[in-house]
Amino acid sequence: MTIFFVTRHPGALAWAREAGIHFDRVLEHLDPDLIAPGDVVIGSLPVHLAATVCQHGARYLHLSLDLPATLRGQELDAATLRNLGARLEEYFVIAIREEDPQ
Repeated sequence: MTIFFVTRHPGALAWAREAGIHFDRVLEHLDPDLIAPGDVVIGSLPVHLAATVCQHGARYLHLSLDLPATLRGQELDAATLRNLGARLEEYFVIAIREEDPQ
């Protein structure tokens, strides 16, 4: 079992370390071929990638925070993430695919 932390943000990585969150590998981009059953993926993934993680039999822990519009697009440090209530929330995501969309 491998625990992946997927982020390109130094503040998120610092927050996780300060919070004592254990992970084995840090990735800036998730390659779904790396994921095996029983793995854990932590990050703020697009929904289709979160579904792929779950489809591979891994757990997905979303880095959630209550981000005001004024901070969108800004790099956030660990203290700001803490102040915004950063937390890990587990999600199980599945894609609903219709056989015939008509």
